[in-house]
Amino acid sequence: MSKLFVQDGNFVTLTAPYALTSGQGALVGTLFGVAMSDIANGVAGTFAIEGVHVLAKATGIAWTQGALLYWDNTNKNVTNVTTSNTRIGIALIAAASGDTTGTVRLNGTAAPTGA
Repeated sequence: MSKLFVQDGNFVTLTAPYALTSGQGALVGTLFGVAMSDIANGVAGTFAIEGVHVLAKATGIAWTQGALLYWDNTNKNVTNVTTSNTRIGIALIAAASGDTTGTVRLNGTAAPTGA
């Protein structure tokens, strides 16, 4: 292993932009992560930036398996609407418009808003 290797990138330490409970998503700059424990606002904690997670979903929209998904930072949920939102991954399982959660495979990379 390289002397310059720091860590695997599945879990990273980030500063919470607001108070989070375990399993909640957050956008830190342009990087999206899921809190692995309760984290107070402004406190560093462990976030998953890869893997499959069940996250809060915008109601009134449906998505199909494999659809690109985005984080709506205003409403703090996942959507398939690109406008003003940040791409975070893909739908692993289709979701109905009335569902309040959805299964998301995170892409582990920062993405530009609306991309």
